[in-house]
Amino acid sequence: MRKLFYVIGLCIILFSPFLGDTSLVYRDIFDSSTTSYTIFWDLRVPRIILAFFVGSILSLSGLIFQTIFKNALITPYTLGIASGTTLFTAISIVFFPSIMLAVSGVLGSFFTIIILYLISQKINKSSMVVSTNSILLIGIALSFFYSSGLMLVFFMSNLQENYSIVRFTLGSLDVVGFNSSLIVLIVSIILLSTVLFYKDKIKLLLISNDTAFLKGLNVNKLNLTLLIVISLAVGVSISFVGPIGFVGLVIPHIIKLMYKKSAHKLILPVFFYGGVFLVVADFISRNLNTASSLPIGVVTSFIGAPFFVYLLIRRSSQNR
Repeated sequence: MRKLFYVIGLCIILFSPFLGDTSLVYRDIFDSSTTSYTIFWDLRVPRIILAFFVGSILSLSGLIFQTIFKNALITPYTLGIASGTTLFTAISIVFFPSIMLAVSGVLGSFFTIIILYLISQKINKSSMVVSTNSILLIGIALSFFYSSGLMLVFFMSNLQENYSIVRFTLGSLDVVGFNSSLIVLIVSIILLSTVLFYKDKIKLLLISNDTAFLKGLNVNKLNLTLLIVISLAVGVSISFVGPIGFVGLVIPHIIKLMYKKSAHKLILPVFFYGGVFLVVADFISRNLNTASSLPIGVVTSFIGAPFFVYLLIRRSSQNR
């Protein structure tokens, strides 16, 4: 059954570029002088690649964050990383338009994760293992602070800049050419390689931080390394497509229900199906017969929000 799901996922990825609101003349997709060639190779294929690897980054990030913080509802968005990236990107749009959005996005995510870690270290200076609850509370406070900062940037921007920020915050996979897709692809490979490298150490974290520490694992160092790598990967992906919520929440839980295995054995499935999920969401967003593609963040929110409520209800019933 699992192999069948993999085959279905691969078919979705392979056939998505051929389907859309504009029909292609399939014999012309290898003729560079035709419209079908331009639509297929310059618009749809890069878009599918971007969607797949952004979804992979967000879903794998959600899995690892849930492992680190021992909380099934945690994603990088919960910790303010997405909010920080969004704020820094908005600042770049308004005040520093010559700076690449990817650079501002990375700065936002890196700045946020360093703040999270330094403050939690200050709070837990006498502790051998950093309290994850402290980081979560700080992340929530940072999210509110960044939201206020974003409103201030809105107030200071002109109409065109305001529109650009709004479009960015809704999420979009509109892309021309392979430059953005290849950057995100490389970042996703770095993230996946890092997580696989620390796979055995992540297995110890699943037991408890205290057990991992007694086994000789430097928990603080491992957590910080994973936090930085994941945050930078999320920052790069958000800078290209905007904040796309719920992917890191929905996919890890669905895969856990499907496989019923420990999280360290679900790294590759979560990475793959996270990409497939966003490809499907993108297919929905660009095939609704609207004047323009529906923002991808709207589609994932429609899917993810009810699932989030379901998880809350499920956890509440299990705790009774």
